[in-house]
This record gives sequence, C-alpha cells and structure tokens, in this order.
Amino acid sequence: MSPKLEEALSLTPDSSISPKVTQAVPYCLLPSTTVQAKIKITIRLSCWASQVALVVKNLPDDIRYSQGTPDLGFQSSCSSSQPAVLLPGPDVFSSKNLALQAQKKILSKIASKTVANMLIDDTSSEIFDELYKVTKEHIHNKKEAHKIMKDLIKVAIKIGILYRNNQFSPEEVVIVEKFRKKLNQTAMTIVSFYEVEYTFDRNVLSKLLHECKDLVHELVQRHLTPRTHGRINHVFNHFADVEFLSTLYSLDGDCRPNLKKICEGINKLIDEKVL
Repeated sequence: MSPKLEEALSLTPDSSISPKVTQAVPYCLLPSTTVQAKIKITIRLSCWASQVALVVKNLPDDIRYSQGTPDLGFQSSCSSSQPAVLLPGPDVFSSKNLALQAQKKILSKIASKTVANMLIDDTSSEIFDELYKVTKEHIHNKKEAHKIMKDLIKVAIKIGILYRNNQFSPEEVVIVEKFRKKLNQTAMTIVSFYEVEYTFDRNVLSKLLHECKDLVHELVQRHLTPRTHGRINHVFNHFADVEFLSTLYSLDGDCRPNLKKICEGINKLIDEKVL
C-alpha cells in the first residue's frame, strides 16, 4: 500500500485537515471504485466531525440562541412567533437534548419497515404487515398503502422517542394513560367483533378509532409539527373508514385470513400487557 493511501486511511475525527485531502490519493492507486468512494466518504465524515467538535469546544459559556430548533417534524417548546430564550451559563449546552434531536431527525427521515423492526416489537410489526396487505387490497393502490403504513410507523416512532426520553409533562402523562385505556378498549373490540360472528358494528369501531386519534393529537400538540398532525389524520381516517372496516370484517371476503392474524397478534399483545 502506498504511503499516501496509508495516510488517508489512518485519518481520524481528530485530524485537522481540509476536505481537499480527498484528492491526495491518486485514483489509480485505489483497488476499486467502491473502495475509493468509501475512503472519500470516511475522510469527509472525519473532517466534518472534527470541525463540529472544534466549534462546540470553543462555544462561550454565556452563549444564547435566538431561534428554535429546525423543523424535523418535531415542534419547538417555544411558540414560533417568539424566540427561544435560554439562561446563560454552562447549562445552555445539553448533550441529552442534542442526542434527542439527532434521534428525531434521523428517524423522521428513515422510517421504514427496517426501522420499525428495530424500535417496534415483533408482534406489532407482524400486525402492521397484515394491515398493509388489507389496506392494499381495499384501496387497490400499492403506493398509497405504503404511504399510510409509513406515516403510521413515523408517528409511532416519534411518540415512542418522546415517551422514552421523558418529554411528556405530568398533564400529558395523564393523556398517555387515557390513550392506553382507549387503545386497549379498541383492541378488545376488534378481537370481539372477529371472534363472535354477527356482532360487528362498523360505526362503533370507527368511533373508537376516531377517539384514539383525538387523544393522540392532544398528546403531541406541543411536540409535533402540523405536518405530523396531518400524518396522524391520514392514518386514523383510513383505518376508521367504515367502508374499509366493512371490507376487513366481510365474512366471505379476501381479508378474513389477514384479520385472523391481526387478532391473534392483538391477543398476544394483550396477554403480554403491551396493550
């Protein structure tokens, strides 16, 4: 290996170099285009990380921020019409807050089945898979079905992040408990309508789902942006649609096997006290 290539590969985030160093290694010395790309990316990331670390290190203790956080699908705790006011001193810098913002930003951009499997339990993931299948069957639009489920996963992940990082106020924690009870009632109703024939009432189930939607809106009112509230409406308005529910519960319909798996998953979550 050439000395220049060794030097490029040994760069760390502490290296005070310019991104121009990515041109230091002649292309002909690299074994492949793929390796070349990986080296360039690694070097650029190292440069970026070292620059960020230097900026943070040199921040004065009395620094003040006059603007809120960028729009990541999460709402600043301050009104958009008023600048965020932080007290001077070392407490201004919070690695916990930075970590939380990073989680929000990354996950808001990569919500997918893979992320769902990382942050949502296996049983819930299986239920989501069946919901996607019946949604696609009902609306005959694969792209829209995928968007509905992607919005569902994004909302679930964001609420999970807020909850796990203790971002809810005592008043919001009360709403969390109300939502848990309403969701449990809805889940048991879904199962009951499947297990006991001729008891299905689409209006009753639709009403329960809309009540869940209202509680979610109330819970995240000061945390999430209008765009995310739109995603909440998109998800719940679809699943609470009486025509969709009629298709799902049709005794001789194609969705019956999917409904069976959904109810089996819900029963498992209830037994495990997840719901």
